[in-house]
Amino acid sequence: MSSATEPRSETGRGQQAHVASYALTGCPDPRLEGFAAALSAALDAAGFARALDTKEASLVVNLVDVADPKPYRRGSRGTFVAGVFAQDTPPASFDEGLRQGYPMLVRALANVALCYVPGEGVFFTTMERGHYSVRADGAALAAAVVERLDPLARSRLVIDNDFVPDLEPELWHGDEITRQISAAGERLDRLGLLPAPFPIEELLSERELRHVKRLYGIGGLSYGNLSARKDTNRFWMSASGVDKGKLVQPGRDILLISGYEPDAARMTISVSPEIEPLRASVDAIEHWMIYQHHPEIGAILHVHAWMDGIAATDINFPCGTAELATAVSALIAAEPDPLHAVVGLRNHGITATGENLEEILNRIEPTLRRHVPMS
Repeated sequence: MSSATEPRSETGRGQQAHVASYALTGCPDPRLEGFAAALSAALDAAGFARALDTKEASLVVNLVDVADPKPYRRGSRGTFVAGVFAQDTPPASFDEGLRQGYPMLVRALANVALCYVPGEGVFFTTMERGHYSVRADGAALAAAVVERLDPLARSRLVIDNDFVPDLEPELWHGDEITRQISAAGERLDRLGLLPAPFPIEELLSERELRHVKRLYGIGGLSYGNLSARKDTNRFWMSASGVDKGKLVQPGRDILLISGYEPDAARMTISVSPEIEPLRASVDAIEHWMIYQHHPEIGAILHVHAWMDGIAATDINFPCGTAELATAVSALIAAEPDPLHAVVGLRNHGITATGENLEEILNRIEPTLRRHVPMS
């Protein structure tokens, strides 16, 4: 534990400036040679400059061998890495595509995995368990892939944490709000809305796993999150990597988010000097923006499910980016009743607002679809 008199910061090596530059690296499968050349031309056409040094690139396209994927070890979390591999046939289903793409994503330490199937297209897999395809060939395929990658590569992660030991002693063991969050997490578990995390521990060495957690700002892989407002500028929120059905320890499993430092791309968390906290959820920036823009909102729920007829983001920005947070907050603001809104995160899930978590669950449970449409 750090000293009780000093803030505890978990900050990476700084966000890289978002210059539109790219680099190709790796040892390509022969099947990737033509696609890689077309992708490079499409990036040039989209206004990206080819970097002479991969460490200077904001987007790195890492061409990997399926049999022996080599990760690209970026020098900054601001670098967006697309891991590209080839297969002869497309996945037969969503589940098969996820089973094929997700291991490549984590083994290549990438932000997104692209499976190129000659004559068929490219199949994307994201850290949030998104899986979707772009169907075309040749230059048209490369241009369509770059159109998808461009906004993702330019997005800015807000996943650093500043742990400040200023939590009031009367909150060290939680309050009525943390008990409500815990109860809502148990209910989500009973409803089957907390999918089992992908077992990345089985795919990576301890060193690689530490690298993944540092890069993505996660304590582990878990899905969905819950939060509830404490006061004007603070809210309790489920931590990263914790089983949302077992939110036992306030200050560790449920954290008090108390600030946002835009210049440092960092969230502030008020903690007790007695408890070692987990990391804040990467979605904390999204919840922060929603609460700040809508003081009437009392709680926010995010799950990997869907509802028909809802407005959704146009771009599937990665979780933990300021761009996703801004897009979701804007969608909520455009709703007729922002206090009781449900909006979609493309290829990902929904975010719902309400008076409290119980009210949200009572309202959305009857019409939730467990399967998220991919496009």
